[in-house]
Amino acid sequence: MLKKYASYVIGLLMLLLLVTACSTDETTNDPSQENDNNETKTADAAEELKLPETDLQKMDEGTAVQALQEVLNEIGYSITSNGNFDDTTTWAVTDFQLQQEDLLALGVYNAETKEALEELLSTGDTVEAEAGLPLDAEEASTSHEDTHVLANPYDQLALVNKQYALPSDYTPDDLVVPDVPFPFDEDLPQKQLRAVAADALEELFQAADEAGLDLVAQSGYRSYDRQDTIFASNVEAHGEEAANNFSAQPGESEHQTGLTMDVTTPHINNELTIEFGETAEGKWVEEHAAEYGFIIRYPEGKEEITEYQFEPWHIRYVGEKTAQEITAQAITLEEYYGVE
Repeated sequence: MLKKYASYVIGLLMLLLLVTACSTDETTNDPSQENDNNETKTADAAEELKLPETDLQKMDEGTAVQALQEVLNEIGYSITSNGNFDDTTTWAVTDFQLQQEDLLALGVYNAETKEALEELLSTGDTVEAEAGLPLDAEEASTSHEDTHVLANPYDQLALVNKQYALPSDYTPDDLVVPDVPFPFDEDLPQKQLRAVAADALEELFQAADEAGLDLVAQSGYRSYDRQDTIFASNVEAHGEEAANNFSAQPGESEHQTGLTMDVTTPHINNELTIEFGETAEGKWVEEHAAEYGFIIRYPEGKEEITEYQFEPWHIRYVGEKTAQEITAQAITLEEYYGVE
């Protein structure tokens, strides 16, 4: 009787072991179960990496910037998560934007970039770092020995002057013609601006019109080769020393960024002269340009810093946040970066 009972117990244990083994095999070998697990892990990772809700740009600091940096590392970059929106972070954002069909490459983290990053996180896909923009720039090719070629010419906040030049082959790929008045009808490249600056210029001109003012846009985008021709002509007419005070050498002109427009008014025959600053239009632009993301790039009294004469007609798009900070402090873009 005892032997029969022992055999019964042993048989029951073996049956339980067999059932457990089968159950384990079924779970391990079920492809749908593996896919479900992977999807769950991807969703968990996306949930843990929370993208900032606010726009961010170069020189911003804090936990929101660090959160963005962590997401960028998750999708294929290798940058320091230090909470500082530095040049490397700006490059990574720009490189990512250049690899997306529907994003403007500005180096600025905005709602559109957030949406694209969220989609990538949800799928678990990655990008190839530097596929859109190399991290390092080529050697400088300008006549100034101490001039550096910018590694990221797409940067909305790029500092372009006699020390920091644009690559000779850089042409913005999002140039459009803003819907504003021009003093000529020809379809010339100088009517163009990058899309983000063109939209802002339209808003600025609309506000000026509502204020009863008469603004016209005179000169926007200018290629490297066109600037070369203009500078050579100015040197021939005025000499190189004088030309350097009011005309940029090729690569050193903000017009090549596609973020600058020279504006004037019919009240001074649409000329680009210091007299513009004394007109009602010039005074209005000085007071209100920052509301639309523009700064007077070469202000009066800052000639030693900018190395150019006062140009009340030359407005540069940097975005509303930066424009208002610069204008409120009455500083230049050089002083904003602390490189004057």
